[in-house]
Amino acid sequence: MKFGKVENPELIDFTLPEDHPDTEIVLNNTKSNKPLQVYVGCAKWNKKDLKNFYPKNLPTYRGTKDELAYYSTQFNCIELNATFYRIFSVETYQKWYEKTPANFKFFPKIIQNVSHLRRLNDQAYPILEEYLNVTAHLKEKLGTVFLQMHNNFSPKDWDRVVNFVQKWPKEFRLSMEFRHTDWFNDKKVAQELYHLLEENGIANTLVDTAGRRDIMHMRLTNDEAFIRYVGANHESDYSRLDDWVVRLIKWKAQGLKKVNFFVHQNMELESPLLSAYFIKKLNEKLNCSLTVPKTLTPPNMLF
Repeated sequence: MKFGKVENPELIDFTLPEDHPDTEIVLNNTKSNKPLQVYVGCAKWNKKDLKNFYPKNLPTYRGTKDELAYYSTQFNCIELNATFYRIFSVETYQKWYEKTPANFKFFPKIIQNVSHLRRLNDQAYPILEEYLNVTAHLKEKLGTVFLQMHNNFSPKDWDRVVNFVQKWPKEFRLSMEFRHTDWFNDKKVAQELYHLLEENGIANTLVDTAGRRDIMHMRLTNDEAFIRYVGANHESDYSRLDDWVVRLIKWKAQGLKKVNFFVHQNMELESPLLSAYFIKKLNEKLNCSLTVPKTLTPPNMLF
């Protein structure tokens, strides 16, 4: 993911902002005895992208060496970016379902025809319906679906957002990501957006990337933290992950019930290493029992 890429990450203040005051209120309102669900994964399972991860002798699926079959033994989820570019066949979804373990989750991105080309206009809805019809074949392995809007999609199209949220089928969990800075630097607009998402049980996607600190809103709108973390291929990637562990401990105490954390880098070289480091920390500090991915290089040895 090149979004927010900078040439000199050492010059960036990566301190996580303080929580929006309404985040604690939302989490307190969702408190229950349910255990915290934690999913950590990469954006892709492609061997070309995930270096220092796949062994030479991959396991097979129906007689063929298969990257997803191995990936899903190491991670409990995938941020499914491939669905942003096209609608896959029912058969493809069924294969993904069959070759992954029972506890595995897919978190697919909504196709760009809806978000970027049609920009949530009326012509987007037949496409969305087709997309969801096939996505539903992931059944109980389907996690939260997420919508990422274009950088230039601004509050002038507020009515389209309201219409989309109101029409969204509630049987699918949804997280929405906005990238135009006016969604966040205009307090009135931001509050209207947050309340719309909160009232409809939709997660407010958090994107932690170097060059776009302006969109780090730290405002949760339901019991879910949907976090897209973009490393800068710099030693600071690890200390940034430490800060996220601290924040998640705080949110858990306040009532957080779901953590969906996806690790990217500007150059997808060592995302599994960062993930392994982060998962170890979560297991230690949040009493999780996640599998620590095996990597060909020890975690924290990238830089």
